[in-house]
Amino acid sequence: MDERERSADGEIYSADFSVGRKSRVGNSPARILRAVAYPVLLLAVVSVSAAALWLKWDPAWVSSLFLIGVIAYLALLERLIPYDRNWHPGKDEWRWYGIYFLLTMAGSGLAQLLVAVTVGLISPEESAHHLWVEIPGALLAGSLVSYLVHRLGHRNALLWRLHGVHHVPDKVNVANNGVNHVLDIVLAQSLVQLTLALVGFSRTAVLVVGLFVAAQGYFVHANIDVRIGPLNHLLASPEQHRLHHSTDLSEAGHYGSDLSCWDHLFGSFTWRPGREPSAVGLHDPTTFPGTGEILAALLHPWRRRPAPGPGPE
Repeated sequence: MDERERSADGEIYSADFSVGRKSRVGNSPARILRAVAYPVLLLAVVSVSAAALWLKWDPAWVSSLFLIGVIAYLALLERLIPYDRNWHPGKDEWRWYGIYFLLTMAGSGLAQLLVAVTVGLISPEESAHHLWVEIPGALLAGSLVSYLVHRLGHRNALLWRLHGVHHVPDKVNVANNGVNHVLDIVLAQSLVQLTLALVGFSRTAVLVVGLFVAAQGYFVHANIDVRIGPLNHLLASPEQHRLHHSTDLSEAGHYGSDLSCWDHLFGSFTWRPGREPSAVGLHDPTTFPGTGEILAALLHPWRRRPAPGPGPE
């Protein structure tokens, strides 16, 4: 049975902050940074959202600049409080990840364009209901669709040949969050955006939710030694997402990258305090091209699968 079918459902470091996997340094600056890292990120989401609404900033510019800021912030934390030093990207990996990031951004833009062309700009400018009702509603609706598409990407043979590209790296960090097949991004984001548009959530609510989802998406992928405790049962975290990338498929649930409630509801929540994957990546690395083989990875869905060999007698 293959991996898809078996899935559960030079370097510079700071001597004051740097920690290694399973060997947390007990100095005060590192403890403080681990404690405030996630609250600071959530505060940034709230602050930028409030400023954008109050000052009527262009959503496209806000989203793009905020994403750059989030990536820079988390990349810095990866140097100061890394979960695993061995997961820092090498020079070649930075080049590969950069190309994939551009492809991912292109796929995201194409998804939004397809939705706009298909249904028009049907989302109202102003909220039909109070924002405090619309924002949770849009978050729950978008998160549910994203969860279902992600889980289907692990269960369906054709969709796995798209989504599996994301699971090729044998490390998890902010930089390789962008390692995706462009069609996987187009499909997933189109369905989420289409759902929000058809339900009729306002552009204001979609902007606020989009900022939170973007921050969460990169946060859960961050190679940082941050633990959020009981909040794991409500929000997704790096602790959970590392398990999602585990080569041990019995623990590789956690299809939500923003909320964890759907994993609880649909039985794919496997995290418990202290649980860590022994290795991440593909259970069978030979089933996909390597991360550096970008063209081969993009063409992988159309590659003929080898005929199965004779079974045991």
